[in-house]
Amino acid sequence: MKLSDTIGLVLKSKDKNRVLSVAPDQSVYEAIEKMAEHGIGALLVISNNRLVGILSERDYARKVILMGHSSKETLVRQIMTSPVVFVNPEHSVDDCMAIMTKHHFRHLPVVQDDTVVGVVSIGDLVKWIISGQAQTIQELEGYITGAYPG
Repeated sequence: MKLSDTIGLVLKSKDKNRVLSVAPDQSVYEAIEKMAEHGIGALLVISNNRLVGILSERDYARKVILMGHSSKETLVRQIMTSPVVFVNPEHSVDDCMAIMTKHHFRHLPVVQDDTVVGVVSIGDLVKWIISGQAQTIQELEGYITGAYPG
């Protein structure tokens, strides 16, 4: 569990690697309802099996609430972020953290051969790094106490 590990490994380790999405012509209200139901902060926007956008709670707050629009009358396509920045499963954890930091977002779709294969959040990446550090600490403690097998 290192910064150089691939996002493909991170996706395999996730308990639930389902991809939740919404269509561009659905209402923002429906999208927010789905986010609340699943306890997530963003949905991919997929049309004709293609990733066309991403909709986050931040998009909702800034483009609907602050602008005085109605979430029931506003369509996802009107406020989604597009084009979408995405990575492939071979990108490293470090690469993804740099991309997310540079662009100031918390969710990053993973696409392979034009098909969405998952989404990683900044929380997923932080959890991955912390697990790696815990493993290293445990190995070092074993080495220091003489319990290290090597």
